Amino acid sequence: MASNERVYRYSFASVYPHYIAKAEKKGRTKEEVDRIILWLTGYSREQFEACLADKSDLETFYGEAPRLNPARAAITGLICGIRVETIEEPLMREIRYLDKLIDELARGKAMEKILREPV
Repeated sequence: MASNERVYRYSFASVYPHYIAKAEKKGRTKEEVDRIILWLTGYSREQFEACLADKSDLETFYGEAPRLNPARAAITGLICGIRVETIEEPLMREIRYLDKLIDELARGKAMEKILREPV
């Protein structure tokens, strides 16, 4: 848990460029990354920009998210060798949900599938 506490103190603004870089390296866009983040957290564009400017830590970023998307429970699979759906620590699970979605984006998955939209 001590290592998780350190991770929770990272500012979202410090990890955000890594999400963008991962996506862009695979031909995806910053706009797609932003769409995923807003879908997952319920932040408006303005609220999200404020979080980046305030350098909110991960605990605050997820803890103050206006509406964590209920469809995020459908996010399953491996990230860093761990099944997302089995992560017991709630905040770490939220962080890993986003990691998983960005991973899917970088692997070329269609946005509708990433956002768990019904067909």
